[in-house]
Amino acid sequence: MSELIRFKFYETALEANRDKQILSENGINSFIANEQLIQSDWLLSQAVGGIQLQVFEEDLEKAKQVLQDYKDNEQYSLEVEHTIEDPEFDFVCPKCGSNHIYRDDSATSFFGISILTSHKFKCYYCGNEFTH
Repeated sequence: MSELIRFKFYETALEANRDKQILSENGINSFIANEQLIQSDWLLSQAVGGIQLQVFEEDLEKAKQVLQDYKDNEQYSLEVEHTIEDPEFDFVCPKCGSNHIYRDDSATSFFGISILTSHKFKCYYCGNEFTH
């Protein structure tokens, strides 16, 4: 019988669960260790080695390839699908050129009243924050 081995380490459960889901969609069983422990007390993270994604030994190489392929495809999809029809604003993200952006009023308003003339925006696709 094959043994579980530590495959990757994470700081957040969100990242670990995303990769676990990607592996599952590709037929690879994986398990997350230390998730609840670290979520209940994040100071223990270093002591226990972070949140761990574990796979069976025979799936190790396939798991590496699946996550690498996902990373490569994610980068490609940002380049291909970065525009939307009828954008809210008439300018694009200076980093990736996407027109799918939103205004973050939390940093520039006080009880719904704008206190600055320039606004902070964030790109949905690359996460870039910029002012306009």
